[in-house]
Amino acid sequence: MERVPITKTGYEVLRKELIQLKSVERPLNIKAIEEARAHGDLSENAEFEAAKDRQGFIEGRIGELEFKLANADIIDPTKLSKNKVVFGCRVLLENAATGDEVEYQLVGPDESNIDEGRISVSSPLGKAMLGKVPGDEVVLNAPGGKRSYELIEIL
Repeated sequence: MERVPITKTGYEVLRKELIQLKSVERPLNIKAIEEARAHGDLSENAEFEAAKDRQGFIEGRIGELEFKLANADIIDPTKLSKNKVVFGCRVLLENAATGDEVEYQLVGPDESNIDEGRISVSSPLGKAMLGKVPGDEVVLNAPGGKRSYELIEIL
């Protein structure tokens, strides 16, 4: 299986979610199932069905998180070279058409959040930036047409 890059912060967020699911959510849901069973006829028991659905979600998410954590390749962005764009680095881009500047950090797929300036290295823009150096043009083929950026700085 291929290792998936992730920052230490991203790894800890996933790990905390896994602990929460196993130690809090799962036991609460087990109690909800027991209480719903106590109400009798399970064929018409909406509480029981809802609790079983929730159990399926919890178990599925636990499996997904365990898989992601087992295949995570934790990378410390502070130890990376700032010579070229690589996973974990922060970059300052200038939109060639508008002159607007944007700052992004390249992170793993599970950490991306555009509102917080974190984009996935596997996104079209993330892929286009990899290996670039300040002064390079970053061209993105977006659904609305080509977009061009200049890599101003690796922060």
